[in-house]
Amino acid sequence: MRTVQTSQRRYRDRLRHLLSASLMAAALGLPVLSGAAALSAAPALAADQPARGGTMNIIVQPEPPILQLGLNQQGPTQTVGGKIYQGLLTYDKQLKPLPSLAESWDISPDGLTYTFHLHKNVKWHDGQPFTSRDVIFTTTKFLPEVHSRARANFARCESITAPDDYTVVFKLKEPFPSFINAFEVASAPIIPAHLYDANTDYKNNPANATPIGTGPFKFKEWVKGSYIHLVRNDDYYKPGLPYLDDIYFRVIPDAASRALALESGQVDQSQYNDIEPFDVARLKSQPNLNFTTDGYEFVAPVSWLELNNRNAPLNDKRFRQALMYSLDRQFIRDKIWFGLGQVATSPINSHTNNFEPNLPKYTKDVAKAKALLDEMGLKPDANGVRARIRFLVMPYGETWQRLAEYVKVSLKQVGVEVTLENTDVAGWVQKVSNWDYDMTANFTYQYGDAALGVSRTYVSSNIRQGVMFSNTMGYSNPKVDELFASAAKENDPVKRQALYSEVQRILVDDVPVAWLLEMQFPTFVSKKFNNVITTGIGVNESYESVYMTKR
Repeated sequence: MRTVQTSQRRYRDRLRHLLSASLMAAALGLPVLSGAAALSAAPALAADQPARGGTMNIIVQPEPPILQLGLNQQGPTQTVGGKIYQGLLTYDKQLKPLPSLAESWDISPDGLTYTFHLHKNVKWHDGQPFTSRDVIFTTTKFLPEVHSRARANFARCESITAPDDYTVVFKLKEPFPSFINAFEVASAPIIPAHLYDANTDYKNNPANATPIGTGPFKFKEWVKGSYIHLVRNDDYYKPGLPYLDDIYFRVIPDAASRALALESGQVDQSQYNDIEPFDVARLKSQPNLNFTTDGYEFVAPVSWLELNNRNAPLNDKRFRQALMYSLDRQFIRDKIWFGLGQVATSPINSHTNNFEPNLPKYTKDVAKAKALLDEMGLKPDANGVRARIRFLVMPYGETWQRLAEYVKVSLKQVGVEVTLENTDVAGWVQKVSNWDYDMTANFTYQYGDAALGVSRTYVSSNIRQGVMFSNTMGYSNPKVDELFASAAKENDPVKRQALYSEVQRILVDDVPVAWLLEMQFPTFVSKKFNNVITTGIGVNESYESVYMTKR
């Protein structure tokens, strides 16, 4: 084991040296060494007859603060909680709705009435029946109090009613075609009314410690700092499912240890940011692993440099445009993220509804950047410095540190001096949410639709101090507010696209943030398992149909 770890450290040291050299060379316009080979899709898994049995070990990092998915929607909580809880719908890789707790649904021609027909033989993990009462309680009481995105979605309803135990009717105040995308398990997890309705202190309900859902796996044990153990729900409403006996979510804080655990077969799956990009090419060559970037189509993350639009000189869009021209985003994709993702050309991810492909492009152009700074009157001083800004480094691993270092070197070429500031996750969240920064890195999820996951970043009504993943940069444009509001309630898809295309053109010109990449997360899965990534919510799915390959 010691020999393997030593080899791992040497490999990392070589990568870090090459990366640092490449960063500097690229920033200075010098030739760079070629990076990792282009990433390819995972090979198809061998056909096999599903059968019951087997244990799956999955990395979870960081450890979730809680498993009650209605109360917490952080990535690790979604991955674990998605096996315990369910929404009314799930979504395929093209973002089309699929049945979950709702077996079918109807939308009225005027787009105002959504009727969901529920499965009739569903039980909660404690044996109580699941009915429309649970959906009514979840969407009218529980989620509006504790879940900000769900609160906004269900506030659009004039009424939410249940004509019988297995039918729920949502009547909207005005058309909102994105509403059909609001029922995925993390966006609207259905909560057991019989455990929560009598105790309105939802955040301190004793049931939070032993989550009860309708999903194919039940909570059994949580050993803090070590693992979370889920077991098969033998009363699951789909006959014969799930196939697996149980799932262990293993807490492994160190990135090198996570990679080693995958290689050695100690764990069977990684997801999201578990694996540093510089480890991906090596792990792809391991004979025991399959690799894919599928399964993130619903969240469709876009990364950016977040710019505090309140602070000079960032409050001038010419300065923000100059920053875009200072960056080689293709280099960021190729050499820092090692081929994961693609350069972002819009605030809307190309996998998300209403993406506009025909927008002006920012490519690295130092002369244009300097010209814009000259136009602002930012002339170089005796040391060649035109402006000074602080960069609050995103504390989510070595790759984000390397990005900050690259930005510092790149902006120096145009006379902008960048001071890097480091903090822990709690400190970063506090500073960003309270607007105490000039620049930082960030990324958010789009949830399949611009009205659900994109507009929240740019509309002035969502400038909320102390609230993370809101419009923390303080960008405000009345025309953008108007376009997002109009598009959200436009039923005609052609007219809706025209509105979203116009708002994208304005944002690309205003540069409220410096978009970097449409991110791809590397998912590694042991070849012992089939049917793992099957929908657009990927690793957050129920895993009801995952099974072990017979050898």
